[in-house]
Amino acid sequence: MSGLQELQGIEGLDAQDGVGIRVGALTRHNDVAANALVRNQMPVLAQVVSSIGDNQVRNRGTLGGSIANADPAADLPAALLGLQAVINTQDRHIPADDFFQDLFETALAADDILVSVDFAVPRRATYQKFRNPASGYAVVGVLIAEYATGFRVGVTGAGPCAFRARALEDALNQSFSPDALSDVDVPDAGFNSDLHASAEYRAHLVKVLAKRAVSELALQS
Repeated sequence: MSGLQELQGIEGLDAQDGVGIRVGALTRHNDVAANALVRNQMPVLAQVVSSIGDNQVRNRGTLGGSIANADPAADLPAALLGLQAVINTQDRHIPADDFFQDLFETALAADDILVSVDFAVPRRATYQKFRNPASGYAVVGVLIAEYATGFRVGVTGAGPCAFRARALEDALNQSFSPDALSDVDVPDAGFNSDLHASAEYRAHLVKVLAKRAVSELALQS
């Protein structure tokens, strides 16, 4: 599979709501992180992939492999949800909002070939992660991105699959400040609970990391 050049590479594209970037499914994480187009137009994507595992993993792992596997603690799913991504197969275009369905379960069918992912370039965005010190996986990771239509908040690590925190989005669209999130309830029902963190602690981390992300975004104004 690594020899399929057609499924590798990064290019700019025109999206309906602004500039976009297309990443081939077999593009390795370190190649995404080092790409000049990504670093100039969407540095948050370089930030996300640079946080994946260790350097050996980033040298071999691919964007498509990560999202097709849909590990509940993987970093990229939060990026796809936060960055209005569209997952392209050989004959379908699947919005990220419809892609991650349950634990290790996606909208891909048995005969689908994941070809590329399109990202819409945000006005500003950042990723905050509570990292497992052994594996590098996200105990919880939160990506917040701002578009003309408002804020998007992608969360990974907390539940069986990545999801959008719509209550946090609503609060930020009303008032962009860390304090705007203080009264937002993040229920822990259905959240992961294991030796690394309880469901209750993961729910707490979602809000803490979201507040950190908002503070970071304020510096990008």
